[in-house]
Amino acid sequence: MTRSTVWRAVSLAAAVAVSTLAAAPAAHAGTYAKTKHPIVLVHGFIGFDNILGIQYFYDIPNKLRDEGATVYIASVNPSQTTEFRGEELVQQMKQWAAKDGVTKFNLIGHSHGGPTVRYAAGTLPTMVASVSTVAGTHFGSKVADDILAGTTPGGGFDQTATAGLKLIAWLSGNKTTSDADLLTALKALSAPGSAAFNAKFPVGAPTTTCGTGPEKASINGNSMRWYSFSGTSVKTNGWDISDAILAETAKYFGTEPNDGLVSKCSSHWGRVVKDNYTWNHLDEINQVLGTIGANSPDPVSFYKQHANRLKWAGL
Repeated sequence: MTRSTVWRAVSLAAAVAVSTLAAAPAAHAGTYAKTKHPIVLVHGFIGFDNILGIQYFYDIPNKLRDEGATVYIASVNPSQTTEFRGEELVQQMKQWAAKDGVTKFNLIGHSHGGPTVRYAAGTLPTMVASVSTVAGTHFGSKVADDILAGTTPGGGFDQTATAGLKLIAWLSGNKTTSDADLLTALKALSAPGSAAFNAKFPVGAPTTTCGTGPEKASINGNSMRWYSFSGTSVKTNGWDISDAILAETAKYFGTEPNDGLVSKCSSHWGRVVKDNYTWNHLDEINQVLGTIGANSPDPVSFYKQHANRLKWAGL
């Protein structure tokens, strides 16, 4: 079950990315989300920035821009170490800054994008105003731990899955396509890999087990805000094919609250604003293609509200 679950997830990500075109963005309508510094959205494991018009953060960049936000969408490797992905993000930030005269960014990362934006903050603190993570894999994922325990390095499964990940990277135009590797990413997403990363980048960590961290914390004298959010639901919409996959991966967590891939406690970093949205791991980014539970909050509105929070914080 372990191998088929992961391969289905890889296949689903590729299928979603190539099957439908996103709608064209509307004209600007307001200033509700107009932050002082641009927002950068960073995708997670098996993710992409944009493939044939399909956004990983489905329809979220467009709606943020409609409300006045300047939004950049990072393109980092879908399956690599946190440091590898983080360095790609750092280089893109430098390029955007040089091109557009930007001095600081508000970073928002989903899933593996959470530790990825923390790497950027720790490496380039002078250019980061805030760090926000949605279902960040800060303390690893039991799914990664269990898959690693049952996967033989160099076997047919990891090679086949890696080929699928390289396809996603190629379709998204990522320049490091050949570096995508399933086992490398899973090790980074494991509990031991996350612990090693946290030891190097500890700022914003919760002060107690499954607790909250500081809202304001500095790196090398550079003050920034830290926020985290997550969902704790799995089956949210019977018409969403991804719910069935996440229902399988959720079994790894037993009774521990989770979104199908990340536990509630693992998502905590900085100020925990809310950790029990009725979302699963894909609902958090308005996927698949906006298919959200009928009684769940609108993910697009959530990102606009958080941008407004940053705006009123002077960020």
